[in-house]
Amino acid sequence: MIRLSRPPRIKVLEALGAVAGGRVTCLSDFEAVVAASEGQRAYKVFVDLDKRVAESDDNGTVYRNYVGYPIIAFLMARKVLPYFEEVGRPLATVKWRSINEKYKSYRAVEAVIKSMLSKQGVSSHKVDEIVALVLDKLDELQLSKHST
Repeated sequence: MIRLSRPPRIKVLEALGAVAGGRVTCLSDFEAVVAASEGQRAYKVFVDLDKRVAESDDNGTVYRNYVGYPIIAFLMARKVLPYFEEVGRPLATVKWRSINEKYKSYRAVEAVIKSMLSKQGVSSHKVDEIVALVLDKLDELQLSKHST
């Protein structure tokens, strides 16, 4: 087993947008499909909280060994992790792949997203609080994946 690490902060915001955008389809308590924000891509997610196992075919989970946004979104949809509608709703239509490719830095993308959210009445401080809370709850789960 490989212990999954804490994801980049932006992945929490990406997950909030996926939930708000209705892109998480829960197939069971253990499985979901999470549609990407653009294009035809969909990620398969499996989580067994009793065994502390999480799997997803997104790049972050597969290649970088962190908890990818599809897993976070599934856990939000299942109410295992907190979901915040006031932040998720404005993120529902963000084209994450395009914005990540444009700025090539998660920190820069986070700044752009925070600016957008600020114009929607969500303060940067509130965003930081929410991201920290979700990441702390995620750390408590101590998720691992099977080694490939």
